[in-house]
Amino acid sequence: MPDLTLPDSNDSNGPRSLGRRLSMPLFLVVIAAGIIYCVTHLMQDLESVQQSSILPYVLLGVALMIALGFEFVNGFHDTANAVATVIYTHSLAPNLAVVWSGAWNFLGVLVSSGAVAFGILQLLPVELILGVGTSQGFAMVFALLIAAIIWNLGTWALGIPSSSSHTLIGSVIGVGLMNQMMHGPSGTSGVDWGQALAVGKSLLFSPLVGFILAGLLLYVMKLVVRVPALYKEPKKNTPPPFWIRCLLILTCTGVSFAHGSNDGQKGMGLIMLILIGTVPTAYALNKAVTPAETQTFLSVGHHASEVLGKYTNGAAPVADPRAMVQHYVQTKTVEPDTVVALKQLTDLIDAQVGPSSSMATVPQGLVNNVRNNMYVTSEALRLMDKQKAPVFTADDAAVLKNFKGQLDHSTKFIPTWVKVAVAVALGLGTMVGWKRIVVTVGERIGKTHLTYGQGASAELVAMLTIGAADVYGLPVSTTHVLSSGVAGTMAANGSGLQWRTVRSLALAWILTLPVSIGLAAGLFWVFRGLF
Repeated sequence: MPDLTLPDSNDSNGPRSLGRRLSMPLFLVVIAAGIIYCVTHLMQDLESVQQSSILPYVLLGVALMIALGFEFVNGFHDTANAVATVIYTHSLAPNLAVVWSGAWNFLGVLVSSGAVAFGILQLLPVELILGVGTSQGFAMVFALLIAAIIWNLGTWALGIPSSSSHTLIGSVIGVGLMNQMMHGPSGTSGVDWGQALAVGKSLLFSPLVGFILAGLLLYVMKLVVRVPALYKEPKKNTPPPFWIRCLLILTCTGVSFAHGSNDGQKGMGLIMLILIGTVPTAYALNKAVTPAETQTFLSVGHHASEVLGKYTNGAAPVADPRAMVQHYVQTKTVEPDTVVALKQLTDLIDAQVGPSSSMATVPQGLVNNVRNNMYVTSEALRLMDKQKAPVFTADDAAVLKNFKGQLDHSTKFIPTWVKVAVAVALGLGTMVGWKRIVVTVGERIGKTHLTYGQGASAELVAMLTIGAADVYGLPVSTTHVLSSGVAGTMAANGSGLQWRTVRSLALAWILTLPVSIGLAAGLFWVFRGLF
């Protein structure tokens, strides 16, 4: 096995050695700066919060530590895969590779839309989302995160590149199923199986895409780029030729950026639920929405109400419009009063927000109620567009889609400090746990050691696959895409596969969903009793 930590004695005074010496202090400075930034902005956000009890702050602290602990463990798996090839091939020193990857993860997170984060949350029962500040809401969040952490730690201890995406989504499904079992079909909802199917397809097919495309890319590369050095395994403590080194750093950069824009979002939605549940007056509505944007929101809402009014067929108003719309979101069944209730709820949102100059000045006593009204309305519009029921004209559908976008802008947001906190947790996790995954990717998938060309092919395909999934708001696993890509290059190279490792990877892939479903369901049942 190549030495992944010790410097080359012949390069003790060179720039590579200097990079090693500077990378750890740089890493610590970046982490410290990130922590200071997060704490400072969190305290600024909490300054306007009026709480008579210290309990919400205690719950906030505990929940945030568990959520960031999940991201820390996520760094063992997914982010470690992003740096596996550059570390294994000695293109970058481990500490410097982690800092470099962390920086590009962070940039990827910053430019991400948040669609993946909130797409996963759509799997949860709507009543748990709306009641996130209640006992069952905290039971949900703790069960999701602790179940994911337990499984991730177990697979990491065995050196198996398990998928944090699979784990978290399995945990979400487990909570939804247990919620339905505990309450029965009346008045509650389980898992959104339509959304679960879309997520499941992306998780199922992305490894197959990684295997096939990485193998094809290596095959084409051998035909076009006839440079023997590119297809040799790394030499001990010796970096590759300069151009190959640049290629591997480039692909590592791409995978890290794509990972941040997709995988890095997964815990952020849950962190936002924690913030909304504990301190709703600070985080239930997006205070970054300007007064001008608020006026636009109200104008679009008026137009949407007029459009919905054309489809009410003269039905009388309902007594509790949000309950009626929430029932539609739970059952996915349009009833005669659904559209009229949705129009009433749209008008109610206008009446609640209208007197305020901006979202930031909505009265604290109304904030959580307004946010829940907006969330239910947005989900109802999403389902109506998906089901094409009722059938809106193209112009009317465009108006309602615009209104949904306005609602989401006001409720589905991620503060920059949350993104920084996740990037810090991912970086620390990668720093602690990278070696097990690097060795597995480099030596235990194929019967021969990973070559420069194989590493570049696998990472390039992973980068493009994850980036494409992010465009459509679908979660994919960096772990599975990259590991399957390495396996594909081994098959294309005729190197053969180590079936013991492949079986372990496949077993982890198969067991992750049922185990995480069972763990989360059991923990949710226990925590419901405790809370």
